[in-house]
Amino acid sequence: MKILVADNLSPAALALLQAQPDCEVIVSDPKGFHEHLGEAEALLVRSAAKVTREVIGKAPRLRVIGRAGSGVDNIDLDAATEAGILVMNTPGGNSVSVAEHTLALMLALARQIPQASLSTRSGKWEKKKFLGTELRGKTLGIIGLGSIGREVVRRARAFEMRILACDPYVSRQWAEDLNIELVDLNRLLAESDYISVHVALTAETRNMISREQFARMKDGVRIINCARGGIIDEEALREAMESGKVAGAGLDVFAKEPPEGSPLLALENLIATPHIGGSTEEAQEIVGTLIAEQVLEYLRSGVAVNAVNMPAVPPELYRLLGPYVELARRLGAFAAHIASGNPRAVRLIYMGQLAENNTHLIRNGGLAGVLNRFLEQKVNVVNAMQIATQRGLAVAERHEKRAAHTDSVGLELETDAGVTSVVGAVVLGKPRLIQVDGIYCETPLSGHLTFMKNRDVPGVIGHVGTVLGNRGINIANFSLGRQDAPAAPGETLVAVAVVETDEAVPDAVLAELCRMPAVLLARRVEFD
Repeated sequence: MKILVADNLSPAALALLQAQPDCEVIVSDPKGFHEHLGEAEALLVRSAAKVTREVIGKAPRLRVIGRAGSGVDNIDLDAATEAGILVMNTPGGNSVSVAEHTLALMLALARQIPQASLSTRSGKWEKKKFLGTELRGKTLGIIGLGSIGREVVRRARAFEMRILACDPYVSRQWAEDLNIELVDLNRLLAESDYISVHVALTAETRNMISREQFARMKDGVRIINCARGGIIDEEALREAMESGKVAGAGLDVFAKEPPEGSPLLALENLIATPHIGGSTEEAQEIVGTLIAEQVLEYLRSGVAVNAVNMPAVPPELYRLLGPYVELARRLGAFAAHIASGNPRAVRLIYMGQLAENNTHLIRNGGLAGVLNRFLEQKVNVVNAMQIATQRGLAVAERHEKRAAHTDSVGLELETDAGVTSVVGAVVLGKPRLIQVDGIYCETPLSGHLTFMKNRDVPGVIGHVGTVLGNRGINIANFSLGRQDAPAAPGETLVAVAVVETDEAVPDAVLAELCRMPAVLLARRVEFD
């Protein structure tokens, strides 16, 4: 097996690869590795080597691309998937390094270490000026309880801090087991002395900490971001720091890197580092060794660990299951968009002849749809079950093989607020929704959708048309359904609607839809 190393891997990782008797290891560099692509079965990179569609086209024997680290921005995932090449990374390999850097920034803010060092080295002795504070007894608010957030929790406990956490995709029982108080974002903002961000940068988290959020915070709060630039509105942060609302900020990441010309850099109460949270000798050795082990395992046995795209599967199997994998993924995404509360479990139900097959691909497709609603890490049929387990989700399946059933898939998402159920089928090769919470409502699972639940009274449809029409939003499809019978005698029937529009419906319009008393819920549903 020929393994091409196109980046600067740790010596331990190279030694591991070179010790394999069945492997020929070619060590190159980010600029010269192209000439070795023709025979390579595996390609190992870090962040410098760019694996473009053109590069993949030059590697006809390539089976796997391994990224020593978590980010895969330098790899064309679509091109790799089309070519049947598995891409894997090492998420969590630098979690301890990033967590320690987070604590280092917290301590530096509490004791004004950079400023005191600069003052002392300039010949001053300003003991009174640099009066610090202790971390002990302070409240730390952690936004995001992934692998890094959990490592921060472990280290913050040593400083006797009270810990609050906000994560829309962590079960309360799981948080309680770790002795973490799970709260909503507004409470976390209001009660925390230190706020540390550890979430993915997505459309929903971009600028999630802005003027409105700063206004909810304590005076004198300190902010740390070792996650991704763009999560904190940097202009709003500057204003909050200049006003004294924020006593100090420690930033390892910026919206633009390097942050040349950023007004934040002129503020004395800012500690800035050049995106080095994961840059330690230990972390680089860990991720290098991990990716070497993972690539070897895949080449020899086909076992994929930490995959970030869908690997090639036998054509005959995928022809049968592929449309239902996509159906389940979209059902999972739909359920995750319309559900409320912290998730506890996901259940898949397979009906008809479909239930006679091995359905793990479909199960993982449904899990991927649910998990991708919140996570930066790309979840697919390879890694969905692993990630669901890591996030504390219970997963169950049920096969209903009765001949009377049409081939269809049901998905139930249980949260601490209740159960959301959806059922779908593949019609003319396309995924379609059939039922929501037991109410028949058929619509394509594509495009820009708005899901509504309302009391079945006159005027609701007109209200929807008026609100959207006044905002210049065109309705492409309008699907309706209602209960067969009320939940209790005398109660008004509940109806659902799925409205497809030519563009995404903004939050302000959703809020306007909910101003009608009969409207119980209005949620936007978007598919990747």
